[in-house]
Amino acid sequence: MTGQPLPCDAAELGTLFLFEKLNEEQLARLCREGRVERFAPGYVYREGEPATCFYVLLDGTLVMSRRVGNDDVETNRTSQRGVYAGAMQAYLTGPGQTRYKGSVRVTEPSRFFVLPAETFASVLREWYPMAVHLLEGLFYGAQTTQRAIGQRERLLALGSLSAGLTHELNNPAAAAVRATSALRERVAGMRHKLGVVASGSYRRETLATLVEIQERTAEQVSKATPLSPLEASDREDALEEWFDDHGIAGGWQLAPTFVQAGLDIDWLDRVAAAVDEQTLEGAVRWLNYTVETELLMNEIEDSTTRVSSLVDAAKQYSQLDRAPYQVADVHELLDSTLLMLSAKIGPRIEVVKDYDRSLPRVPSYPGELNQVWTNLVDNAVGAINEAGGAGRLTVRTALDRDLLLVEFRDTGPGIPPDIRGRIFDPFFTTKPVGQGTGLGLDISWRIVVNKHHGSLEVQSVPGDTRFQVRLPLTATESDTPGTPGRSEPSTAPEEAS
Repeated sequence: MTGQPLPCDAAELGTLFLFEKLNEEQLARLCREGRVERFAPGYVYREGEPATCFYVLLDGTLVMSRRVGNDDVETNRTSQRGVYAGAMQAYLTGPGQTRYKGSVRVTEPSRFFVLPAETFASVLREWYPMAVHLLEGLFYGAQTTQRAIGQRERLLALGSLSAGLTHELNNPAAAAVRATSALRERVAGMRHKLGVVASGSYRRETLATLVEIQERTAEQVSKATPLSPLEASDREDALEEWFDDHGIAGGWQLAPTFVQAGLDIDWLDRVAAAVDEQTLEGAVRWLNYTVETELLMNEIEDSTTRVSSLVDAAKQYSQLDRAPYQVADVHELLDSTLLMLSAKIGPRIEVVKDYDRSLPRVPSYPGELNQVWTNLVDNAVGAINEAGGAGRLTVRTALDRDLLLVEFRDTGPGIPPDIRGRIFDPFFTTKPVGQGTGLGLDISWRIVVNKHHGSLEVQSVPGDTRFQVRLPLTATESDTPGTPGRSEPSTAPEEAS
């Protein structure tokens, strides 16, 4: 946007704190190569446009804003003479190579001193060469440090996730090994018992009936539903009495297995009706091997299914076999992250999933959203541990107007008001030295706001802290990968200085 050109007064420029140390020749050059413009209410420049000028407010009121989703969120409003904005980094990257990192508009007719980015870069390098070198060193040094520490942050997260995944995989794998060993013993026992049965005085019809009961037994095991401890105990007592009444020794060993399989006295009565008293005990023990074998095979199936689920969750979390940008189900991403972090969350923290499953899939970078979920869950777990180690983590999804809301709520001590405004700053951390890089929330903010054009906000009181991520439900043309014309905003909202 171009304003109304006005005369430039070098003496007026000299009254601004930014230029008060310049000599007359320098002020004259600024007036000669720059210009004064009056802007009517409206935008002076918009976020994402090429950063062609450096603006200094002479009089009026400016408002700075950043794009969050489809909205412009105000970040600063001031009428102070001399505040500046625009192409403030032109001296670093060269003219024409940067874009405005926010928008500036005026709410009343306002005058600006406008300096082209090329001139701004030139006068800084000529008048303050040492300062420019120092600023370049600070700028690029901070970028290098941030990249290095960001890589370390990702490696630390990967190490933590790998340890948790190893722990989670070890449990079902060990259970499958134990069950396989026990199954081998039961199958050997069943072969032996089958030989005993075959050599006994069973009629052909009795054997056929026993085989039929065996098949029904296997079906019953697959349909068994868990009982409460009290119900299981009562049923075991009843089965033990039945075994005693029918002269079967060791009923207390048989009863728990039969109860676990969902078998009751009616089932045992059908077995007793199919054989005579002399062969009843052998038949019951033979069928007991069937029950134990089915239970062990169920355990192996459950364990290997758990291993498969963990591997699928790891693939879902890492997105190794998927496109970087896709339309994804946010609930699948959340579930995979919670599963990967289950060892770190621990048994003392209750995880509540309050999902709105009717929400549509969203265009996103799923791998990077998983990194956001990881950082926010890690923060919540750390806060709960700080409050004693026991508490609740609630993960909620909902529709918030035309945005998808993902909320992480913990029962930790809360974030003090005096630091709440700094938690998204890079390298800011309240953890002891060596325990945190201060980049987790900064990286999360970049991913949500810069890459997904959403928002990341926090609300906190003692016992109730909520990090809220809002994501657009639809992608604009500029959201898709490889589309030119969108700037990469800086970490935090640009401020007038």
